[in-house]
Amino acid sequence: MKKIMHYAKEIIFLIVTVTIMTNIMSLYKSQSLTHTPLNIRSIELIDGSVYKVKSDKPLLVHFWATWCPVCKLEASNIVFLSKHFEVLTIAVKSGDDAKVRHFLQEHNYNFKVFNDPNAALASKFHITGFPTTFIYNKEHKLAFSDVGYSSTLTLYLKMLWAGR
Repeated sequence: MKKIMHYAKEIIFLIVTVTIMTNIMSLYKSQSLTHTPLNIRSIELIDGSVYKVKSDKPLLVHFWATWCPVCKLEASNIVFLSKHFEVLTIAVKSGDDAKVRHFLQEHNYNFKVFNDPNAALASKFHITGFPTTFIYNKEHKLAFSDVGYSSTLTLYLKMLWAGR
């Protein structure tokens, strides 16, 4: 029993340490991101539909790539959030629309996607790492930004906060 408690404490310490370090890295990396209000009103998605930004709801804007392993880990979080909040994702340097659609189908992802094959939009947001997530409040002012993996709970709570 003592051995189990020792290992449990070590695991908890490791989890807390990794969480703190990833948050510090995210804070450091997010300093170079744009902090201007969202200026996207509508955007054409890879399915041919036009997504119109809602003026009365917070919005999560998520930059990711098909070749990014951390993005693949975080994708299920984005799928979950897209069922509860307004979510727009931007696939960066991930090939043409057909390739991105194939990736989404292959992994059974169903969130809204704008394809940014040449990183033109990513450049406007000063994206330096993937995934990068912006959360805008109802007034389209930046409330939060994260670079790297973010848990479902963290993103969910930030969306709730941004919508208050």
